[in-house]
Amino acid sequence: MSGVGHGTLGSEASSRLLKEKLLVVIPLYNHAATVRRVVEQTLAVHDRVLVVDDGSSDGGADTLAGLPVEVRRHPVNRGKGVAILTAAAVAREQGMTHLATIDADGQHDPADLDRLIDVLAPVPLAVVVGMRDFSVANVPGSSRFGRQFSNFWLRVQTGKRLGDTQSGFRIYPVELFERLRLGETRYSFEVEVLVKAAWAGVPLKDAPISVHYPPSAERVSHFRGFMDNFRLTLLNTRLTLRSFLPWPHRRLVRDEQEKISVLRPLQSLRLLLSEETTPLQLAAAAVLGVILGAAPLIACHTIAILFVAGFFGLNKLLGIATSQLCMPPLVPALCIEIGYYMRHGEWLTEISWETLGNQGLERLWEWLLGSLVVGPLLGLVVGLVVYLLAGMLLRDRRAEA
Repeated sequence: MSGVGHGTLGSEASSRLLKEKLLVVIPLYNHAATVRRVVEQTLAVHDRVLVVDDGSSDGGADTLAGLPVEVRRHPVNRGKGVAILTAAAVAREQGMTHLATIDADGQHDPADLDRLIDVLAPVPLAVVVGMRDFSVANVPGSSRFGRQFSNFWLRVQTGKRLGDTQSGFRIYPVELFERLRLGETRYSFEVEVLVKAAWAGVPLKDAPISVHYPPSAERVSHFRGFMDNFRLTLLNTRLTLRSFLPWPHRRLVRDEQEKISVLRPLQSLRLLLSEETTPLQLAAAAVLGVILGAAPLIACHTIAILFVAGFFGLNKLLGIATSQLCMPPLVPALCIEIGYYMRHGEWLTEISWETLGNQGLERLWEWLLGSLVVGPLLGLVVGLVVYLLAGMLLRDRRAEA
């Protein structure tokens, strides 16, 4: 991705530069009672504000008369995701590099915009999400649960941690919307863009923000319980299944992952030693692959490795590659022997239909017991080798720099 470079500017100078190239959008759908106040508060901290009226029927856009704000209208309601994409197109037309989104319901305080900009300044290619303070009054239980639920699935799908994946107060690089393949149009759009941005190598950052929830009797929400939850369920299912696949994602910030091959271990380790991947992380992926590879997860080793590696943000290909060291017959036989010894105090010496067929469930139990010993020990050996090799390659690379 191009956009604003990192450069050597000071923090304040970087923040000023970002603000000059930042457009703030307020997606609007039937929030006539609050949108003018939100726009006025936003104009008090930033002078480039766009309202995208997504087919409102309550005349909310008309309440903005007299304010120095641009309004774009959708003739019918097309969804928050489409409203954000409309704003991104306007931002490109105006030569902006970043797009901030603020909800029209008054939940966010536009004065917190500077907090997001300060987090963005050192890493202008990042997506910054406002992390709402849920210690205030009137926070709906559904919002608390929804945030935890969504945060969990982001971690599973990307290995990344984010404090509030459901917050609508964000800053995006405008170019991101051109480069990602986005299919969602409504509330699920904001989940999809985070996951696919993370897959593409775009950093995800959060910044603490305040939040205001009116009493439940006064609260207006356009989240449609069944349909929007159904869309989110389908999206999370699709994204999770894709995250289990070992094939690399298309990278926007860095494409070295596409060159990784288990057939070229040293070259692959060199490519994996990026600023986000350390020798210790590579060693952890190798240990994970061996431990799960030694376990009797018949026909499920790859699925288990992909899930656990994704959750902890470890390299999936390396985990799968090291698990191949545990393929039959050697490691499973060693696990069974050790498990048998743990149960009976002697080694299994008879190899027959009786011991391997009729007593198959007992051998499976012994395989599991033995894997609890063999897996960690072999994993530590393999992990140490990977760590030492990666450390050596990293030192060589630094010496060449």
